[in-house]
Amino acid sequence: MSARLRHLISLEHLDADTLTRLLDRAESLREACAHGTRKLDLLAGRTVLNLFFEPSTRTRTSFELAARRLGADVVNFDLGNSSTSKGETLLDTLHTLEAMHLDVLVVRHRESGTPEYLVKHAASGVAVINAGDGNHAHPTQGLLDALTVRQHRRDLHALTVTICGDVLHSRVARSDVHAFAALGVREIRLCGPAALLPAPAEFRNCRVMEDFDAAIAGTDVVIMLRLQKERMAATQLPDEAAYFTRYGLDGARLKRAAPDCMVMHPGPINRGIEIASDVADGAHSRILEQVANGVFVRMAVLAEVLGR
Repeated sequence: MSARLRHLISLEHLDADTLTRLLDRAESLREACAHGTRKLDLLAGRTVLNLFFEPSTRTRTSFELAARRLGADVVNFDLGNSSTSKGETLLDTLHTLEAMHLDVLVVRHRESGTPEYLVKHAASGVAVINAGDGNHAHPTQGLLDALTVRQHRRDLHALTVTICGDVLHSRVARSDVHAFAALGVREIRLCGPAALLPAPAEFRNCRVMEDFDAAIAGTDVVIMLRLQKERMAATQLPDEAAYFTRYGLDGARLKRAAPDCMVMHPGPINRGIEIASDVADGAHSRILEQVANGVFVRMAVLAEVLGR
């Protein structure tokens, strides 16, 4: 068995056994807590701090729910009223929080590499979980996406997965690729405008395409990404109507995919820009299943890093 994780910063170097163990644990915890209606005491007496330097709805809320359902105490870091607004450095913030004897820091930050930086400079035994850093990684999103696919397609080795949109700035795309590649997905396609695609060398195990009609043809899973305007230079911003014409997922384009194609999106959704409402809310959509699975995946990760 693979060694227990001490931190979760990225999925890049995790093997299939470790990923499968986390996914299996998410499934078992979902049953143990009766889909969220029964509180467990697995992490009673432990303290989880959500340290979010960027806005979040799904990730922050689901980490809080996950910790509480496992019996942990939860503190949400209030960035606007913290000493960071007075000029306190990130390291001073870290050491101040460590002095309060926390067990886990769940970190989201606009700068890539911040969670790993905190791991290297932590003086205590605090565990660090990456809740999204810059365009680098979002490991729990990668896990919940893999879990959602696995619930509907047990044979991942037979699948084609297409990820379309702003791949260049997407930490979700990177974590999804790492998860699906490790789990043996047959083909991973990345699609978007040339200006929003990374260098091919970064994704050697993927097929990089600019034609969405070709990329979606016959695919079993399509994951749509939003335009991350907050990370783009003005020269990268596309015309939204023209973008939807070429890269938006509507009912007509979805017909090119496999008949039982799964439609996914990490959220937040920009309706009418990367996906049409009738598709986001349609029979093929698994978007709300992703949200629900996020709680159980984050329960599994918290249980893993704090396992007794």
